[in-house]
Amino acid sequence: MLLLLLVLGLLVVQEIRTSSYQAYFFSRLAGKANYALGPGPSPAIRFPPNAPYDDRLGYAELPVFLDKLQSREFAIVQQARMSKGMTEIVDAGYFAPYPEKIQSGLGIVDCHKDRLFQERYPRRVYENFEDIAPILVQSLLFIENRELLDPDHPKRNPAVEWDRLASAVLTKAKTTLTGESRSPGGSTLATQIEKYRHSSEGRTSSIREKFQQMVSAALRAYQQGEDTSAVRRQLVLSYLNTMPLSAKAGYGEVHGLGDGLWVWYGGDIKEANRLLQNVDMDAGDADLSEPAQQFKQLLSLLISQRRPSYYLDANEAELTQLTDSHLRLLGSAGVIPPALRDAALKAPLHRRVSRVPAPAVSFVTQKAANAVRTHLAGLLGGSRLYDLDRLDLSVASTLNAPVQTAVTDLLRDLRNPASAKAAGLSAKQLLERGDPAKVVYSVTLYERGAQANYLRVQTDNFDQPLNINEGTKLDLGSTAKLRTLVTYLDIMANLHQRLSVLDKKQLRTLEVDRQDVLTRWAVDYFLASKDPGLSPMLEAALERRYSASTGEGFFTGGGLHHFSNFNRDDAGRVMSVRDGLRNSVNLVFIRLMRDIVHHYMFLTPGSSAKLLQDASDPRRAAYLSRFADREGQVFMRRFLAKYQGKTAQEMQALLLENRRPTVSRLAAMSRSIAPEATLAQFKDFVKGNLPDGVDPDEARLARLYVQYAPAQMSLADRGYLAGVHPLELWLVAYLRQHPGATQAQVVLASSAQRQAVYAWLFSVHRKHAQDQRILGLLESEGFLEIHRQWAQMGYPFNSLVPSYGTALGASADRPAALAELMGILVNDGLHKPTTRIQSLHFAAATPYETLLQNQPAKAERVLAPEVAQAVRGALRLVVAGGTAQRVKQAFVRPDGRVFSVGGKTGTGDQRFDTYGPGGRLIESRVVNRSATFVFNIDERFFGTIIAYVPGGQAAGYDFTSGLPVQLLKVLAPKLMPLILASAGSPATTGACAH
Repeated sequence: MLLLLLVLGLLVVQEIRTSSYQAYFFSRLAGKANYALGPGPSPAIRFPPNAPYDDRLGYAELPVFLDKLQSREFAIVQQARMSKGMTEIVDAGYFAPYPEKIQSGLGIVDCHKDRLFQERYPRRVYENFEDIAPILVQSLLFIENRELLDPDHPKRNPAVEWDRLASAVLTKAKTTLTGESRSPGGSTLATQIEKYRHSSEGRTSSIREKFQQMVSAALRAYQQGEDTSAVRRQLVLSYLNTMPLSAKAGYGEVHGLGDGLWVWYGGDIKEANRLLQNVDMDAGDADLSEPAQQFKQLLSLLISQRRPSYYLDANEAELTQLTDSHLRLLGSAGVIPPALRDAALKAPLHRRVSRVPAPAVSFVTQKAANAVRTHLAGLLGGSRLYDLDRLDLSVASTLNAPVQTAVTDLLRDLRNPASAKAAGLSAKQLLERGDPAKVVYSVTLYERGAQANYLRVQTDNFDQPLNINEGTKLDLGSTAKLRTLVTYLDIMANLHQRLSVLDKKQLRTLEVDRQDVLTRWAVDYFLASKDPGLSPMLEAALERRYSASTGEGFFTGGGLHHFSNFNRDDAGRVMSVRDGLRNSVNLVFIRLMRDIVHHYMFLTPGSSAKLLQDASDPRRAAYLSRFADREGQVFMRRFLAKYQGKTAQEMQALLLENRRPTVSRLAAMSRSIAPEATLAQFKDFVKGNLPDGVDPDEARLARLYVQYAPAQMSLADRGYLAGVHPLELWLVAYLRQHPGATQAQVVLASSAQRQAVYAWLFSVHRKHAQDQRILGLLESEGFLEIHRQWAQMGYPFNSLVPSYGTALGASADRPAALAELMGILVNDGLHKPTTRIQSLHFAAATPYETLLQNQPAKAERVLAPEVAQAVRGALRLVVAGGTAQRVKQAFVRPDGRVFSVGGKTGTGDQRFDTYGPGGRLIESRVVNRSATFVFNIDERFFGTIIAYVPGGQAAGYDFTSGLPVQLLKVLAPKLMPLILASAGSPATTGACAH
């Protein structure tokens, strides 16, 4: 028995020294743990739980990410399949064994797979074990894991160092009995790496977790076979490159000696390594002050790893004292030469106190990448860019990097006055006045694809994070005429569908309100035309003629308005809709918008608008009750779709959107949506939403608070004063009190209000005065119909200004939304998804690897093809002989043929005007100036160009929409490689893949 125990003891001692049996056991087990990439979603994959490494690289969040992406037009086309051996290890509670990455981060490539953006964390690393200064390796091992690189035992298990483990166990037992709070750990580098990467919060909270770390470290170490010599060197490299070193303001989380030296001391790891490579054990009186300080700083980081937040954020004196004690220990043990020890003891640490300086970043050069990153963050559920950049993720975008760079460089160069002049931008109505350096240019270009539209260029010269294309609300002027034209021709297409099936007798007896000019014209067209097709009807509709006279006043938007033309000579002309678009004649489109609004107001026989015509009709009361309830429900449902699910603050912002804030309007809104508000709260609301510089009289506010109270004034009157549909005001107030209300609850609760709102409108008393108010409300309802059509075409805002001025840009727009409209037109009326990300590759070369590809949703038809074709024809004339002639010959093929270009121009001069009694203009303050060109090239590429000057400085400019047109002409040579490649020109190569 004694002999058996002796033999057993010798075997244990031998195993502790050599790890032979462990090598055999763990290598066999780890050898079965592998994975392979396969098509489609994986039937055998285990994602890791939340832990520092797996959270940072996104592995733990992959199930959430994948669910979100698959609901947003992405499909898993490849995913890792774990072997049975690996799934058994993970299911048993251990960490998946695979070679883990030292560096990772978000990478974005363009449509040619060329790099567009790349982040790597940690940023500063040792590339190879041999790069590390030997004295640093020896110091680390002496402190943490002395036997790790023992060359005499190639099978050694790096997960355990038995003497340290035994000492740690005994000490732990002692501290348990004595109650001491801290005890030295027995972890090797391998188990420490497992702990700070994969254990919850990077800590060991139980003996079970320690065992989990040790087994996982052993499995990882033996995955390549029984000999762990190379693995152990790799452990040193991984530890030094990835050890957690707290976080620092201006940088974020810090990992690894390289980043740690830079963040905490402002040092360069490569320079430190160079200095320490040359230190030898026989160093004598040589000047070691520089390498000594570098060594002391690095040593302080090695020591801090056990409690990084404590040591690196605490008083520097405590860390200095601890570092000095380790210097003495290393010196006495012969790990470092005495001369280095003595020099390091004299050196101060000099820890960085201030924020880490941010590297100089040009937002201009990163616009495209930032657009992709922001879009990606939305796809993943609103991730911060900080977190996004640290994901192990490669993104294939649709952008064309060479063209993007060329366009960006040109836009930046145009801020130089000499360059702007050379580009022909200094002419009259361009930049004859104003500093070119202060003009913001923005360019967006898409390519039409079979299933989707692909973003190819998105850039500007605005050196701030704001994306002018998507992050602004701008007065884009006459580009709104394009939206108005589309609405007009869409109405004609709907009338064609309705009337083309009627015979002439039915057409003659059809009841048409005299104010519904468009329906009357369509009926007359079918009575006279011999060709019932839609395209001839649309061509005839484009030839309908309107006066461009400025002499008429228009009652719209709650008041009488007069409009002017850009070219004064147009005032005496009568011209077709087509010519009005080509020459951008305002009054043609004001009158066209009036006809559109009236069409929606008077379209339906028996509508509430028609009931106004006969105040003595005995059926009026019955009509009123029936139509008030029906139409009230229609509008209530629309308003509910707008506000449901919004917070009180969000509802308030929506209510104020596109409405000019005046004291009376704001007072009526406040007393309607927050009737319980105190006088002080009421004043805060009114003052807080007025433009800068407008300070209403306190006494007047107090009077309005009383006069506009619900008990003193009807909901309908308050709606009129606010310029808001009364039912919209009521709904906002109701949802503030009942935020979770359903549609059925809203309809039930609003029954009395619906009757009351419409009942007062049909009173026979003071009919003329009330008719003006009725028409204002009905006009708002007409604009709700127009907004619904515009929204289908990509209009980005929740409402329109209910004024004919909307045809001239009064309701604002976004360049990206205009490009979306042009995309519908070049796709023959199909609303195709816009794609800027083609594929997402998560966790490459890991057991969690997943490749997703964009699979666009089915295109939605929003316009008849004939409508899109008719509009495109009109837009070509704008370039051929209208306001965009500059770009007519800009895009020329190698054989001399010209690519056709179509588009619409617009100029926005946004001002805040203050009027006195009698409508006298007191002040006109410039807010910004913009000029836009929305265009298509060869009906394959489309986009927008905008020139924009923000703030009061815009008063020094008088450029018109000719500026972005000229800019497109200047950009043409930069865009031609993309356009020619897509057209299959033999002179070019490198077309983007769809």
